[in-house]
Amino acid sequence: MPAIQNGVTVDVDGHVLEPRDTWQKYMDPDFRERAIRIERDDEGVEVLLVEDKPHMALRGRLGALGGIGMDAEDLVKVGQGSYEDGCPLGGYDPAGRLAVMDDEEIDIVLLYPTIGIAWEGMVNNPKLATAYSRAYNRWIVDFCSHDRRRLVPVAHICLKDPAGAVEEVKRARRAGCAAVYLSPDPASRDGRQFDDPLLAPFWETVQDLDMPIGFHVVARSESMLASWLNDGGPGGGVGAEVFAFAFLAFDVMAAFTSMMSRGMFETYPRLRCGVLEAGSNWITAWLDRLDHKADVMQAFSKMKLLPSEYFKRQCIISAEPDESITAPVIEHLGDDYVVWASDYPHLDATFNVVGEIREKLADLPESSQRKVLGENAIRFYGLSA
Repeated sequence: MPAIQNGVTVDVDGHVLEPRDTWQKYMDPDFRERAIRIERDDEGVEVLLVEDKPHMALRGRLGALGGIGMDAEDLVKVGQGSYEDGCPLGGYDPAGRLAVMDDEEIDIVLLYPTIGIAWEGMVNNPKLATAYSRAYNRWIVDFCSHDRRRLVPVAHICLKDPAGAVEEVKRARRAGCAAVYLSPDPASRDGRQFDDPLLAPFWETVQDLDMPIGFHVVARSESMLASWLNDGGPGGGVGAEVFAFAFLAFDVMAAFTSMMSRGMFETYPRLRCGVLEAGSNWITAWLDRLDHKADVMQAFSKMKLLPSEYFKRQCIISAEPDESITAPVIEHLGDDYVVWASDYPHLDATFNVVGEIREKLADLPESSQRKVLGENAIRFYGLSA
């Protein structure tokens, strides 16, 4: 591995591209007939089937789930392409991933799903949802066993089945998962709010297991902003793709704000939360706004501290390489609360991310740069440097 300047580098949000037969191989036998799979429909277009239903937003576009360094037009337009068209070796092969990390000067990566961010809103059977999660978690642990120090598995937990979620997160922790990915989509928990009493055992469990949770963008089968996208044109009309891509961050922002406003960080003071793939440059303005509104509405709130105080006690946020004011945000917020992410190998990811992040942090003291590049992640996730 090449020498790393400025200390350890930790990518807190890298992705795998699950092989298309992952669920067929790793699901419990009782559920295997309903495994997530990729097939071609009657028109010869590739579709992702979840509980035997096609994910229509991804129909003919599965290659765009990967696609780093590729032409978006070729992958996003509906056609005869394949999921594997957008899959570089580093997405599905652990040795290939380590080679990419060496080239990028990344020491450690926390790995999140890709197909896994697409299915939860489509599943009606709670036990099947847990089976889908368990199959992925088995596979990602096997993937990371190639190098357990550098490749860190993050468990995918679905809250549709609250009791199943508790058992699966315990099993995943025993298997070596360091953190939990939760979908921010309300449909992924059957519309339950985070403070629903049925979910209390899950929050108590992840708090006791010392497993940070993380909210990450999802690929919904139906957009929550559909009324903004439909104007009669094909695919939602001109500009729909840009609009939809940009607003993927909205789910994460909403989930984080809901956790805060419903007093989850007051109720569970040892629960830690990562805010992922929504950028970071908005967070100081949003915390200022939350502090003000919480103060005005204090009579209706469970919070005893300011939202910004809970954030600094229990949260981190990941910066993205293309953001322009990351250093001033860190100066304002504090250098203990920001990490960074590559999003490799997704379509909007780029190479030389460590170089880009270092350039954005160059005006900060070296101690602050080391924290953001890796030390904060090591501490927050309890990793071995």
